Amino acid sequence: MSALYIDTPTQLDDLCQQLSQAEWFSLDTEFLRESTYRARLCLLQVATPDLVACIDPLALQNLDPLLELLFEPGITKVLHSAHQDLEIFYDLCGKVPGPIFDTQIAATVLGQGEQIGYGALVLAELGIELEKGQARTDWCRRPLEEVQLSYAADDVRHLCQVYLRQVQRLRELGRETWLNADFAALSDSTRYSNPPELAWQRIKGSNRLHGVQIAVLQALAAWREQQARQQDKPRRWILKDEVVLDMARLMPGSLDRLARIRGLDESCLRRHGESLLREIALAKETPKANWPHPKTGPRLPAEQEPLVDVLMALLRERCQQQAISPGAVAGRRDLERLVMGERDLPLQQGWRAAIAGVALQRLLDGELALMVRNGHLEVVEHQD
Repeated sequence: MSALYIDTPTQLDDLCQQLSQAEWFSLDTEFLRESTYRARLCLLQVATPDLVACIDPLALQNLDPLLELLFEPGITKVLHSAHQDLEIFYDLCGKVPGPIFDTQIAATVLGQGEQIGYGALVLAELGIELEKGQARTDWCRRPLEEVQLSYAADDVRHLCQVYLRQVQRLRELGRETWLNADFAALSDSTRYSNPPELAWQRIKGSNRLHGVQIAVLQALAAWREQQARQQDKPRRWILKDEVVLDMARLMPGSLDRLARIRGLDESCLRRHGESLLREIALAKETPKANWPHPKTGPRLPAEQEPLVDVLMALLRERCQQQAISPGAVAGRRDLERLVMGERDLPLQQGWRAAIAGVALQRLLDGELALMVRNGHLEVVEHQD
């Protein structure tokens, strides 16, 4: 089936009329963000079993007919590794499409591994090896070549087949509703909002700062976030992470001291030096009660480490039975938090609880025990 190329309002209206009759359609995007703060949407691909289309947002001034369908609650949108695509629509509309079916997430509960790539999933499900030659193409350039459009169309064409296979297998395994909460979470707008006051939490190395230094880091990171948005430039083009960290650590009080920060280029110093000094000075006056704190939970006592090892053994045993990667269910830190008494964990909700969470809690409560029989680990009811 050849792909339609949609670059006029009339074509878009006709396409959306067809899509509106579908219960679901697959969706993908091509975008560039190397030189901008927000991703620049360059191409939209959609497909059903009966049609495939590539929509050119650079040729169309108005995408409203399609956007209305993306937010239509009666039509499921099928994506693979949906977060980046959904972030684009959040930036466009201030909200996130739904309902969503993410084939990468579905693959985890079908025993196909954590975060499997789209090419690997298509190969595993359909035996088709996708062409990779256009992965680094410039999607902003027009006209798009036939090979580019074919590459883009294949992403949604094969996604339809993968989706139908996954839904069938989920139904056969009785796991049809296991992922409802995970899919609903993808449409939670707070996942994509990036408020400036929390930007400091994404800076690697912030845990090496202390006290008022973290308040300074928060102010500088928020300033950088706002500048990046206003100028539509990547954060690193405004200030690199390591420069922001050094500013927060040293808290310079003059242009001379600021100029000594390694990696701070002269143009930034000329344009923004005074603003940066004001941000630092104001942040240093932040009352201690208002200093932000890194998210660090209590540490597990050393004597309880063996208990986590036992829980990990049970987790692996349960996941092996279901042919699911243990890492998709819980990590070691999740088990540590469980041992320390936390109860509001993903591990104890939805499909993760069904696979292992309930059993892990019962082991902690003394209701289950582990034993070795004929060289194999067995889980048994605890006998007093």
